[in-house]
Amino acid sequence: MNNLINKFIELADLFKQHNFNLYLVGGSSRDYLLNRDFKDLDLASDATPSDIKKILPTWDYTYSKYGNVHYKNIDITTLRKEDEYLDYRHPNKINFVKDIKEDYLRRDFTINAIYIDRNLKVYDYCNGLNDLKNKLIRFIGDPDKRIKEDPLRILRALRFQKSLGFKIEDKTLIAINKNMSLLDKLNKDKINLENRK
Repeated sequence: MNNLINKFIELADLFKQHNFNLYLVGGSSRDYLLNRDFKDLDLASDATPSDIKKILPTWDYTYSKYGNVHYKNIDITTLRKEDEYLDYRHPNKINFVKDIKEDYLRRDFTINAIYIDRNLKVYDYCNGLNDLKNKLIRFIGDPDKRIKEDPLRILRALRFQKSLGFKIEDKTLIAINKNMSLLDKLNKDKINLENRK
């Protein structure tokens, strides 16, 4: 785990040299704060993919139009806001932003929306730390809306419940039970992948 944190700090220092910020976020920040082992780095930056390409030219830019660049077990996603979801999986439009206060609103669960900077300072705008402490899985915003945006979030909630031993918060659980039929709208490969995880 320490090697990955060191790799994150090394990358964040490199981004800082180019006047950009890089944050540990998602499952990586959650597991780091829980002192759990993790094998991947989920990172977020105010640098756009074209900015990142000047810093890391050999990385994989296949999904750069969505703000994502990749190398081995490291993903960097540009901070963004998302429009409506039209296909139960992808936003109709994304807009790159500079502030993590805007980016966190698009994330699924409070415990996955905790940002950590290169100095290991924590930024938490939705009480994710409190939910980590109380072992709660809770959607950011309206649970019903978050599931209708992307029903795969149902399986993610159930996966986190099992893997972390957390409880699903009441409103989140009600929304999950109410919207189970939306799983039929998903690509079966996505469901199988989530089940394998």
